[in-house]
Amino acid sequence: MQKSRAGEGRRELDAVYEVSKTLVSSLDVAQTFRTSLQYLLHALDWQRAFVVVAEPDGQLHGLCSAGLSSDEHRRIKFNPGEGIVGRVYKSGIPAVIPDVRDEPVFLDRTGSAGKPGEFGDARVAMLATPILQERRTLGVLTAFCVNPGGARMFAGDLDLMKIVSTLMGQALLLHRSVSAAHDRMQEEVRRMQKAIRPFQPLDQVVGVSDPMRRIFEQVHQVAPTRTTVLLRGESGTGKEVIARAIHRLSPRSDQAFVSVNCAALTESLLESELFGHEKGAFTGAQGQRKGRFELAHGGTLFLDEIGDISPSFQAKLLRVLQEREFERVGGSAPVKVDVRLILATNRNLERMVKDGEFRADLYYRINVVSIQLPPLRERREDIPEMAQYFLDRFNRDNGRSLCFSPDAMRVLTSCYWPGNVRELENCVERTATMTHSDVIDRLAFLCQEDQCLTRVLHHIEREDAVRPARLADIPIREIPGAPPAHDGAGSREGDSPYALPDDLEDDRLADGALDACHPADAEGGKPEGERERLIWAMERCGWVQAKAARLLRITPRQIGYALHKYGIEVRRF
Repeated sequence: MQKSRAGEGRRELDAVYEVSKTLVSSLDVAQTFRTSLQYLLHALDWQRAFVVVAEPDGQLHGLCSAGLSSDEHRRIKFNPGEGIVGRVYKSGIPAVIPDVRDEPVFLDRTGSAGKPGEFGDARVAMLATPILQERRTLGVLTAFCVNPGGARMFAGDLDLMKIVSTLMGQALLLHRSVSAAHDRMQEEVRRMQKAIRPFQPLDQVVGVSDPMRRIFEQVHQVAPTRTTVLLRGESGTGKEVIARAIHRLSPRSDQAFVSVNCAALTESLLESELFGHEKGAFTGAQGQRKGRFELAHGGTLFLDEIGDISPSFQAKLLRVLQEREFERVGGSAPVKVDVRLILATNRNLERMVKDGEFRADLYYRINVVSIQLPPLRERREDIPEMAQYFLDRFNRDNGRSLCFSPDAMRVLTSCYWPGNVRELENCVERTATMTHSDVIDRLAFLCQEDQCLTRVLHHIEREDAVRPARLADIPIREIPGAPPAHDGAGSREGDSPYALPDDLEDDRLADGALDACHPADAEGGKPEGERERLIWAMERCGWVQAKAARLLRITPRQIGYALHKYGIEVRRF
């Protein structure tokens, strides 16, 4: 008898050893649990066994099993409190059922009670113990074994199952903690990859600022599709350059890219230009002519200034966009085309729709993917690179070797640029053409001599104006071979072009002069407050400090200090 108990104890000790060794061999709990159950079935004469764990949906699902077919394993599913397994999970108390056939609560979903005659007259017992860890029930370990005559005692098996379930609970917690840490690491890796993903610039497009990086991402994402794209932004922001970049990155890159400026043609000419005409359709139509839609068949058609077309032509264009077919002017045969459309406008289409100037159905048809191009003043980090790009191109075309001085680059980054990239390109080319030395200094620009006429052509409303960024935040690249920055007045980064007085006497004089100035001829009423009078004078004089000082009857030195005091950035035109 003692030898029998000693042998049974030895067997249970070996089982605990093998199970513990298996559970720590891998972090794949489904595999290690299954291997452990298979060993227990062989060592303890169990017929079947399975482990259920609680899932996030609240149900108990089978994690692994031994002695069950795949179809039987799929049926292992319980709700907390349902059947014997559900009750053990909910109560956290082990259960021993000597004969499952006599237990009304038992749900034989896996057929573990056996078919009639499978075990003869022997009964089938069920043992279930909760998998507990840190006062939480994680699942249930369940086993079935033959109980001949109902006389078998299961105290040793139940004690062994408690030990095994404790080991399984620790393995489950370890697996979940490692999985959570792995998920956090993967999420962090994805976040970092998104933050530092390779920069994908576009051909012939210069930009390193965050707004342009977002534009590049949108272009790379939309280019492979055939979706209609609407490019929006002020005049001169490079909408056609972006349209060509979309075409080059699309599957249609080997086909034609056709560009049409809708604002440059009258309605009748635009219809003939886009749809073509038949021979004799109008005076001078001596033969059939294909329109731009036909010429762009299989490729991309870029319609610039789409907001300037007439309401009657909007209806004609809408039909083409919907049906992808049209008739030539003077013809009746429909012509089908396969064209990817990219449209552009610098107008407020939403306001035009509200005012009845633009058809709402056409607006919804063209506004599929909208890309807003930022004005140059909102991406000042790109100005140094763009200016150098235009200067390098000028040097190649003209055999020159010009470069910018740091002061010259500060002048460029401080301008308002109402004409955006087009104006910057013209400014660089004009200055490079007229300079006499190999280094372009700040005095080479017309705005430094009050000869820039851009402010006459562009009247910027105060409520629509965007204040320039501080010059101290603009990275100024030192050009090799350029002379050092000028140390005189107005050369310090972030300063006004006039020297700022350091003594309190100028502070008192400037404040007193502004207090005494009451411009009686202010349009729209007399401005109130020193800051408002200062802005009024600067805007009235085109942001020329010398003229504004004369208007306010103070010195340029005093107005320079006042601008610095109130944090007013001077707009450059």
